[in-house]
Amino acid sequence: MVVEALAAGARSVPGVHLLDSHGDRDHNRLVLSLAATEGEGLLEALLGCIAQAARRIDLRKHAGVHPRVGAADVVPVVPLDGTPLAACVDLARELGRRTWSQLGLPVFFYGAAALRPEASRLASIRAGGLEPDLGGPALHPSAGAVCIGARPLLVAYNVLLPGASLEEATEVARALRESSGGLHGVQALAFSLADGRVQLSMNLVDLDATPPRLVLEAVRRMCAETGLQAGPEEVVGLCPAAAATPAAAGRLLEGRLAAAAAAAGADACRARGDQEGRLLAARLESEAAELSGLGMEPEALLAGAERAAALIRVLRAAEVLRPAEQRLLEAAARGLRAAVPGGLHPERVAALDRWLLL
Repeated sequence: MVVEALAAGARSVPGVHLLDSHGDRDHNRLVLSLAATEGEGLLEALLGCIAQAARRIDLRKHAGVHPRVGAADVVPVVPLDGTPLAACVDLARELGRRTWSQLGLPVFFYGAAALRPEASRLASIRAGGLEPDLGGPALHPSAGAVCIGARPLLVAYNVLLPGASLEEATEVARALRESSGGLHGVQALAFSLADGRVQLSMNLVDLDATPPRLVLEAVRRMCAETGLQAGPEEVVGLCPAAAATPAAAGRLLEGRLAAAAAAAGADACRARGDQEGRLLAARLESEAAELSGLGMEPEALLAGAERAAALIRVLRAAEVLRPAEQRLLEAAARGLRAAVPGGLHPERVAALDRWLLL
């Protein structure tokens, strides 16, 4: 019921798209990924999600292996497709003000939105000893506090270590962490799951320097050196196509952006009320489902980019193309195009590049 209420709240604001809902029993956390082209709508949706979480989750009864400070634990505002990070900072701080003034929940600002250097990292906030930036010093008795920030896109990335002890996994996590002299942009912890397995849980915060592929190579190398085994990898939430490994199949950010635009177009076509509109709506819904589960094969990435670009023309011809959906589709097409390997179908790629300049 909690998951359904949070997802419904995110969907209820016009112009805000729920791209993904990803829960995990061991961590006992839910990651909602929203996208919008207008800040006020996104503010309203995020505030509604925070309110629902505070109303329905009691931290005094909550159990899970992942550290947390609140029911609505972390709310990052992330720039996409050329949006300035400064705009995300402004939105995050306004969301924090409303969260405290309207909901009475204390707020920590982190990342680029941090007001204090010592609070810029979530790990520092979770370690305790810091007072909230808004509200406090005591936290809400059942809902805790909310960490609201602005940051570039990251990937939440897990790797299982079958047969390893928690102590062994903790050593691998320590060796990977940038703060311990490991890989640039890697934050890592080790957790023991309910079924006895141990997991490396990581945030990769500089995807250009250290994408998941390089992290997995490092994990496998460390395991080989210490007699451990590197197990399956997992992406939590969504991953940009250019940084993705096969574990991100069906969880590509750009595929979900294109799917959201196609679904919005389907709603607009159905609202026309005519037979042609209903038929096109059904086709767009099918397209949205396929784009949502887009795979990682090079052919699939190129086809996905072409389909996103073509949808702009389809929606325009149907007279239902709105600026918000056009921007989602353009961002999806550009992101998928960037992930297409060099040398693949040069004629098709050249045609796509010409489309994306229009």
